[in-house]
Amino acid sequence: MDTKELLKKVRKIEIKTRRLSDHIFGGEYHSTFKGRGMTFSEVRQYQYGDDVRAIDWNVTARYNEPYIKVFEEERELTMMLMVDVSGSKLFGTKKQFKNEIATEISATLAFSALQNNDKIGLILFSDEIELFIPPKKGKSHVLRIIRELIEFEPKSRQTNISEALKFLSSVMKKKAIVFMLSDFIADEYEHTLKIVSKKHDVTGIRIYDEREMTIPNLGMVQMQDQESGAIKTINTSSKSVRRNYTRFHHEKAGYFEEMFKKSGSGVLSTRVDESYVKKLLGYFKNRA
Repeated sequence: MDTKELLKKVRKIEIKTRRLSDHIFGGEYHSTFKGRGMTFSEVRQYQYGDDVRAIDWNVTARYNEPYIKVFEEERELTMMLMVDVSGSKLFGTKKQFKNEIATEISATLAFSALQNNDKIGLILFSDEIELFIPPKKGKSHVLRIIRELIEFEPKSRQTNISEALKFLSSVMKKKAIVFMLSDFIADEYEHTLKIVSKKHDVTGIRIYDEREMTIPNLGMVQMQDQESGAIKTINTSSKSVRRNYTRFHHEKAGYFEEMFKKSGSGVLSTRVDESYVKKLLGYFKNRA
């Protein structure tokens, strides 16, 4: 993709998602994700009417007159976007591919955080960490994140959600708002997710296509696994084949729902042909 085409795509996504964050999600994001509470600001002399419970007894004893601790709300937050860039992202039978929806959702969330003066970081992962952009503020930083989401070419086509979560734990020492976007056609991440969710505010956003849940009767069809690259001839006229296909994807979706809820994390699922705007807005309102 040449620079002119890339900038055109970035601008298109910016216009669409900036409008959503400005008019719809900005306020919902602010009310849903609170600051880290009250943080210590300073010590000053006690004044009439101050809460006696705020007296700093050590300083009071040192100066032989009452001093109190002053606290203020700490609003600044950090949002980490974790986006699955494995081979299965390039799947979509309707309006868009899964990676295109993931980019739009990520951009909408990033602009909502920007509106609240929060930091935004990005982790692109497959079965390894493909790219890490440390959290920063500013529009130019958000636009860089969007550019990477559009044009980044991963080294691997496999997926390992557990490894991505381990990396998050290693680089984020303070609490962050974490959105993980994937199709979650994976498992064995229960333990790591449980550990991460104790420290961070985690939400899993599952993006899927209708044809990943059910396969039509098309006779003998050649199919390619987007992650392994393997090509197989599948008899889609077989009821048992279609049933097993559906069961496999329902099990993965069920595992995702169960593990995220069990760990205390948020869950949201959206099909590529659905309005993610309604899904996100409903999620924010239910959490606020």
